[in-house]
Amino acid sequence: MRVILHIATNPGDLVLDSFLGSGTTAAVAHKMGRRYIGIEMGEHAITHCVPRLQKVIEGEQGGISEAVGWQGGGGFRFYKLGAAVFDESGHVNEGIRFAPLAAHLWFVSTGFPFKGKATSPFLGQHDGTGFYLLYNGILGDKSVSGGNVLTGRILASLPKHSGAKVIFGEGCRLSAERLRAERITFRQIPYEIKAR
Repeated sequence: MRVILHIATNPGDLVLDSFLGSGTTAAVAHKMGRRYIGIEMGEHAITHCVPRLQKVIEGEQGGISEAVGWQGGGGFRFYKLGAAVFDESGHVNEGIRFAPLAAHLWFVSTGFPFKGKATSPFLGQHDGTGFYLLYNGILGDKSVSGGNVLTGRILASLPKHSGAKVIFGEGCRLSAERLRAERITFRQIPYEIKAR
């Protein structure tokens, strides 16, 4: 692996290992001063790869350590993905909950990770625009009057935002004139949201 990374990359380059396995590529990349992303679906990502990379950081002397003068250092971030928002056809997964959909919509709308608690239809504001999600009964039950469809009553109950608004929901009962007057851009779920 050392020879391949030496030929194909330079220090600071990003190495992608989409089948992390036991973490060998990530360990070698780390010791050679490359950044890396490793992807693994199995539980051994937690039971084998994380402990192995922790040992690399602590200065373990196996593998290419002597050849590259490895003494330890650096760090890594480990992320465990949540439920898939979209199915293999690009449609919203049938069982997706409010929080993962809120996080996805916030990210694709703003370009920033969602840091809210996902306990309110108001996700937050970005560059003066307020973002709302009416989904999965966040305001009550799943009926039209329960909060998944934008109506006059639902709009009046939403947390206030004085600027432009983007509201994601299953349907809208407000006229185009009312939407304009309220500075609302309505995006219908699932038709107007896409996997990125």
